[in-house]
Amino acid sequence: MLDALGLEAHDERVYRALLGRPGSTALLLSEACGLAQDLADTALCRLVEWGLAIRSADGEFTAAPPTMALGALISQRRDGLRAAEHALVAFAEEHRAAMTGSSIVDLIEVITGVDAIRHRYLQVQQAARTQVRTFITAPFVALRPAENTAEPMVIGRGVHFRAVLDRGVLAEPGIVRDAADALRNGVQLRVADQLPMKLILADAELGLVPLATTPAGDPGAVLLHRSGLLDAMDALFETVWRTAHPFELPDTGPEAEPVVTSGADTPTDLDRRILALLLAGVTDATAALQLGLSPRTLHRRLRRLMDIAGVRTRMQLGGHAVRHGWTEPPVPRGT
Repeated sequence: MLDALGLEAHDERVYRALLGRPGSTALLLSEACGLAQDLADTALCRLVEWGLAIRSADGEFTAAPPTMALGALISQRRDGLRAAEHALVAFAEEHRAAMTGSSIVDLIEVITGVDAIRHRYLQVQQAARTQVRTFITAPFVALRPAENTAEPMVIGRGVHFRAVLDRGVLAEPGIVRDAADALRNGVQLRVADQLPMKLILADAELGLVPLATTPAGDPGAVLLHRSGLLDAMDALFETVWRTAHPFELPDTGPEAEPVVTSGADTPTDLDRRILALLLAGVTDATAALQLGLSPRTLHRRLRRLMDIAGVRTRMQLGGHAVRHGWTEPPVPRGT
C-alpha cells in the first residue's frame, strides 16, 4: 500500500514488522520477515532515511509513529502533486502557444497497432481535467468498455464522462452489464441509431479517432491536438448527444429476477430492465440475449405488462411505463 509514497515492498514489510517489535535488531527483523540479511539492512536504511524508523546507538531500530511519519510523507506527496498540477497548467499553455500556427504534421499524430492505440486511449482520458466524451461502436479493437481501467480513476478526480453507444453495440455479449456498471459509476449514457465513427475527446484539447486497418493488417488511429479539425469533432459529438436517446437502467443488483416483488400488479426488477432496454430501442432478440431470457419468455412478460397497464400495443405500453415510472428503480417500502 505504501508504494504510492515511493516505498518498495521490502520496506513496507520491514516497517510493518518493526511496528510491533520496537528495539529490534536487523537480524531479528530479517528473521521475522523471512528476508535475507542484506535486504533487511537495505530496507532499514531506507526507512531511517525516510524518517519511518529510528536507529539507536547500539544498533537497535524502532518504528516512528505512523501518524507522524507517514502523515508527513503524505503531506509532502500532496504538495508535490499540487506543484506538478501547477506545472502542468504552465506546460499546457506553453504547448498551446507553440502549437499556434504549427503545421498539420504537428497537430495530427498517426498511431499504428493495437497496443499503441490502447496506450493512447488510456492516456487521452488521463489527460482530461474536466470532461471525457466518447462514441462507442463495435467491433472493439483496442479494449472493451469493461477493460477501460482509466475511467474509474479519472471519474474519481471529478472528471465528467459522457458516452454515446451505437445501437448495434447493445447486441454485444455483456455490454448491458458493462453499461449498468458505468451508470452506477456516474457515466452519462445515450444511444444513437448509428454512429459515424469511434471517437474519444479529452476536454477540447485532445481527440483520438480510430481508422481502418493498414495494408499490413494493423489497426490505425489519429491523435488530434487542438485545431479546427478537433473543433469539428467536438461539434459532432455535441450534435449527436443532443439527438441520442438517454440510456438508463434500474439498479437491480444481481441479474437474476428477485423472488420478492412489491405486488402482483407491479413490474418486477426484471420487467423494469426489459422496458428500459426496449425504450432505448433494443430489439426483442437483443434484449432477450442480454437478459438471459428466451424470446418466448420475454414476449410473455411483455404481454403480462400490457395486461397490467390495460393497453393493447407496445407504443401504449412504453407511454404508460414512462408516465408511471416503471423504468425507475422501485422505492423501498417502510422507513
